[in-house]
Amino acid sequence: MRPRSPLATAPPDSIPGVSILRPLKGLDANLYENLESTFTQEYPNFEIILSVADEQDQALPVARDLISKYPSITARIIIGEEVVGVNPKVNNLIRSYREATHDILWVIDSGVSVAPGTLARSVDLLESSTHTRPPKRRVALVHHVPFVSAPEGFLGSRIEEAFLNTNHAKMYLAINTVSIESCVVGKSNLYRRSDLERVNGSLKPRAHTESNDDQDCTHGLAAFGKFLAEDNMIGSALWHELDLRHDLSCDVAHNAIGKMSLSDYVWRRVRWIRVRKYMTLAATIMEPFTENLLASSIAAASLWYLFGIPIWLFLVIHHAAWLWVDLDVYESLAGHPLPADRRWWFFTAWCLRELLALPIWFLAMLGNEVMWRGKKYEVLRAGEVKGTSGGDGNHGGLFTRWRQLDSHYQPLPSNYRDS
Repeated sequence: MRPRSPLATAPPDSIPGVSILRPLKGLDANLYENLESTFTQEYPNFEIILSVADEQDQALPVARDLISKYPSITARIIIGEEVVGVNPKVNNLIRSYREATHDILWVIDSGVSVAPGTLARSVDLLESSTHTRPPKRRVALVHHVPFVSAPEGFLGSRIEEAFLNTNHAKMYLAINTVSIESCVVGKSNLYRRSDLERVNGSLKPRAHTESNDDQDCTHGLAAFGKFLAEDNMIGSALWHELDLRHDLSCDVAHNAIGKMSLSDYVWRRVRWIRVRKYMTLAATIMEPFTENLLASSIAAASLWYLFGIPIWLFLVIHHAAWLWVDLDVYESLAGHPLPADRRWWFFTAWCLRELLALPIWFLAMLGNEVMWRGKKYEVLRAGEVKGTSGGDGNHGGLFTRWRQLDSHYQPLPSNYRDS
């Protein structure tokens, strides 16, 4: 049970206002419920800005329906992107970012739903460091652990669910607990526009008085349009350039995955490993040694050589313990035990994830091109990307076919109408 923030019942003029920015593209799984979760936040002072790049976007009827349903909530739609780089999410967000009423921005993906008290608890964390004695490094960004569900039941979706709710969540929580480096996923992030306007993505520490050369650089959200992983780069810029820190909320960013095939899953993981290796090469090289199969194989061989412990005995104990820890992480994030009718699917997906981890890593390390939203990009130094020509990304075969990885949107039913 998460505690209720006192900000939830405070007078509106006594707490900082928040602008909630939700970039939309197509019909994500559970889109209506995802967007509605921001309209029902228990916080007295916020606005919602929903943005789409195209006036024909299928998400528009859903957005308009919710605005009509909640007339007491300050909400509006912005149609049309502004191209500031190759990242379509940043291009979609840039107008909302500039037109937002409040300094505190909550950027939350359209595929994410959150609990009603999430905003109040997040603002608590963002403001907490300004009142501590002695003062600590100020919190510049509050983020939420992604927690995934796969209602469609596709194989790739199940494996993605097992990965994000166990291995990924475990590492994400550990890195942010140790807090020696920035580690941010952009499903749901809260930060101040005034802070973002002081950084440019160079990751070089900045003086309070900036030079003339620095003033010629692009600052703010537009500076991150050249990166594919703009979320992680924003977090790193606030951390390194301004010497500010992040805080991880007790809430989760609940993400429902749509139709994801096994091929989609493989190339999605390849994409982000290829981006990471140009951002944090040393950590990416060491990544296989954090995986269950390789770590247990090395340990089993060492213990057999040093102490004569049977390899098979150690592997059985190790894999069982690893699974138990992963299952505990999953259930802790979910807030309830894994339902009995889903255990078989979870164990199957978990095993497949473990078996695929090393082949996917090797495949990712052998290239530098990725597909994202149907477009091909070449990954450059520091995670920057540039668009490349070459086909529509749909050539057939698991390891030769490039699929439109993130467009797991449901087609609008022919009988859909505004209610």
